[in-house]
Amino acid sequence: MDRRSPAGSRSAPPSRGGSGGGRPGPGRVDDRSERSPRREGPPDPHIPDDIEATSLDRVTRNSLRTLPDGLAEIVARHLVAAAAVLADDPELALAHARAASRRAGRVAVVREAVGVAAYAAGEYGAALTELRAAARISGSSEYLPMMADCERGLGRPEKALALASAPEASTLDRDGKVELLIVAAGARRDLGQPDAAVLTLQVPALQSRAKGDWLARLRYAYADALLDVGRTEEAVTWFARAVEVDPEGITDAAERLDELAGVTFEDVLDDQLDDLLDEEAHSEATGGPREDATEHHAEPLDEPGRQPGESAEG
Repeated sequence: MDRRSPAGSRSAPPSRGGSGGGRPGPGRVDDRSERSPRREGPPDPHIPDDIEATSLDRVTRNSLRTLPDGLAEIVARHLVAAAAVLADDPELALAHARAASRRAGRVAVVREAVGVAAYAAGEYGAALTELRAAARISGSSEYLPMMADCERGLGRPEKALALASAPEASTLDRDGKVELLIVAAGARRDLGQPDAAVLTLQVPALQSRAKGDWLARLRYAYADALLDVGRTEEAVTWFARAVEVDPEGITDAAERLDELAGVTFEDVLDDQLDDLLDEEAHSEATGGPREDATEHHAEPLDEPGRQPGESAEG
């Protein structure tokens, strides 16, 4: 099963700031961690000295207020340390998150941190268990996209699709809905249904004029699905449109363009500019736009299978 993310990393970790990191030496543990109440388990990973509890975001800090001050500080520092190394060393991040969970396993954001780190480390079964616990504690549906992708990772695309169509999916914000849509399309491809994957992603939101990572990821996923069914020219166009809204490079759309037989982003932009100039020349000559000219407007994220820009009536 192709586990390549439609946009590099499928999901970001919980927003927890912090700096530093580093792997502990053999047998080294954090003395302050050992002095705090905890359930039995493996030795805690060392927390670098420059990791501060105050680096944790305010929402997460507030969720730890039910813990005694000393315990809350240790848990917070483990969470900050986990976030700091998640991208480069997900196994170490998971060790930190689990150290926090041994002390505060009834706090939703702690269970979430374990789930995110387990997901990043490829431990999809463990991630699913932790994310379910976080959802149960918090009552939130925000974990649904990652839970569905864990089902994919466990080789259960049918269950991923079931989660994608669950009633709770309607409560997700725009980013969450897009992420779940991308996961559902991936599940279709896992099932050997590449055309269905294209239809899943063929939503009006592709034409949105909004800004945000969600749009880059959606366009990238759509381009990737088009490429999978042999619609290369359309894929090039949508990879280029993903680049347009991806100034931070959260996807590798530019690199994918370069892979496609030397096609570059500039080539596609040149073609689009030529079309625009032709349209302007036609307008000047006839006093009006061509009959096939259409203006795209931002549309809601719904009705998979409808061509981008197509009206509900048409």
